[in-house]
Amino acid sequence: MRLFLEQGFDATTMEQIARAAGISRRSLFRYFSTKEDIVLGHLVEAGLAVKDALEARAVSEPPWEALRAALEALALDPQYSPERTLGIAKMLYGTPSLRASHFEKQLRWQELLVPNIQLRLGAATGDGPDPRAQAIVACALTCLDVATETWTRSDGEGDLGQLFDQAVAAVRG
Repeated sequence: MRLFLEQGFDATTMEQIARAAGISRRSLFRYFSTKEDIVLGHLVEAGLAVKDALEARAVSEPPWEALRAALEALALDPQYSPERTLGIAKMLYGTPSLRASHFEKQLRWQELLVPNIQLRLGAATGDGPDPRAQAIVACALTCLDVATETWTRSDGEGDLGQLFDQAVAAVRG
């Protein structure tokens, strides 16, 4: 990540990453098939953390409130300082291939979160996906993305939670 932040995503090669990690390029490819996976690989675990946080909330809590609280699990990752998070976010929003991979990961999050929201809406999960649950989760993740991009483009000014709340209020209003 240090190389990406110092040199930029496109300028950093897999060879440089392997050398910095003290492993062969071939070994690096055993762990990561693409550079995008190196930057965004943590999103798989982050999605699972949000799912766990959502499932830990009372099923009687309304969907939007439960999602808002569960997404706060993302802010608890101690390995990312606000400065590092901002640097990674700038790289993400400035690199089209990273953006595409990020959206793909968010679609996986949607698959993880929809069943719980469906329960909160009183829909049986065996009947297939409920479009209401899918729409709520997709909107919440889009609101998170919009809030994060706004925060990034303002150089980390403002409160990310408040930006998320503003985006949600616009969608729900």
